[in-house]
Amino acid sequence: MLVIESWVINDDSSVPVSSAVVLEALRSRIDSGQLETWLTSSSGRSLAFVTNAERAMVMLLEDEGDPGEHAVDPGAEGLGFGFVLSNGQSDEYRDEDTVSIREAFRLVEHIVGTDSWPADARWVVDH
Repeated sequence: MLVIESWVINDDSSVPVSSAVVLEALRSRIDSGQLETWLTSSSGRSLAFVTNAERAMVMLLEDEGDPGEHAVDPGAEGLGFGFVLSNGQSDEYRDEDTVSIREAFRLVEHIVGTDSWPADARWVVDH
């Protein structure tokens, strides 16, 4: 029997978010200036979403010590600025290490709904 993990937004509430509402929650957080969102699953995995409202870094980690894996956009050129973390730090990432905001939303929605990357997703293991 396949059991789907439940996911909660770390600094929100303990109420699980479904794939049907996670995008609304992310958009609301972005609109209020919260560009970094961490979700934790019932099995202890973490899903990070950091955006500058145009592109996003999407990372999936198995546990606290795991370097994780992140979505990529091979061949994308440039450097994205304005990825503001919750501690106020402003990061920059190579465009090839981020994806469009639309793709990031699709990835997060799929991971929250199925616990895995979409079959057509491009991602790298950060080990």
